[in-house]
Amino acid sequence: MTTTPAPVPPIALGAMLFGTRLDEDRSFALLDAYVAAGGGWIDTADCYAFWEHDSGHGGQSEALLGRWLAARPGVRERVRLSTKVGCEPLWPGSFPERTTGLGADVVRRVARQSLERMGVDHLDLLWAHRDDRATPLDEIVAGFGGLVADGTVARWGFSNTALWRVERAAGLADAAGLARPTALQLRYSYLQPRPMVRGRLHDHRFGWVTDEVLDYAASDPEVAVWAYSPLLSGAYDRADRAPAEGYDHPGTTRRRAVLAEVADEVGASRSEVVLAWLVAGTPQVVPVAGVSTPAQLDAALAGVRLVLTADQRERLDAAW
Repeated sequence: MTTTPAPVPPIALGAMLFGTRLDEDRSFALLDAYVAAGGGWIDTADCYAFWEHDSGHGGQSEALLGRWLAARPGVRERVRLSTKVGCEPLWPGSFPERTTGLGADVVRRVARQSLERMGVDHLDLLWAHRDDRATPLDEIVAGFGGLVADGTVARWGFSNTALWRVERAAGLADAAGLARPTALQLRYSYLQPRPMVRGRLHDHRFGWVTDEVLDYAASDPEVAVWAYSPLLSGAYDRADRAPAEGYDHPGTTRRRAVLAEVADEVGASRSEVVLAWLVAGTPQVVPVAGVSTPAQLDAALAGVRLVLTADQRERLDAAW
């Protein structure tokens, strides 16, 4: 008799490099292992991974997911699919200055393209990959909200977007009788960079979870927060992967010390403790795990299953 494994605490499998840096066999193996362990979300984007492909355009990750879903009858009912629109280069080398953006026609076209690539009839979550100030916000809302209205998309959200823009979009959606954005995907981890330097650390000035974002989500149970790069590319456990210079401040030193103490107490890696801290907080944060080996996947799943005591959480939270 076949049984369905119990779901793990929320953790999304990041498929960014599937079909490019990770070949089909390795990608399929990671997807199979994630689903077998009870994982429920797979996260990708229409532009993944244009920088890894000779064409200079993306689509390889979605196409691989389509081949995997076709080869695994019944698995679509066990996983939810999340993809993004807005960052695909208009021509090779045009990113980040010129990308498709979030015009209503573009959003509808890319959603259809994503459905075709993955061979599915709906998306569980569609993200605005980054803000598009050149397109009126009411048009962006109409594009995403229209897809929810016709059943193409179950819900939509923003990535790498200022919170005031998210709230303004929610108001426009309410006024138009359309679905409001109910998800935020931003960069977040236990260590935090110095204030005012976030925009210098990667491409997206507003691509960070802040105290205001956490308060916003905690006050509205419909809003989900997803965290990409939650493990800082291995910086917690690898001496050769130091965090960026913006993380070099006394708060980092204090947080690293408490993190090491708690990891020793529970017999886990520092990365596993970081994931446990993310998923058990208020609000709960869904980490997007970008893994490339079975061992990394196993460690990520162990992390979100790890239960910290109230005292351990208090000590982790208090270190600044």
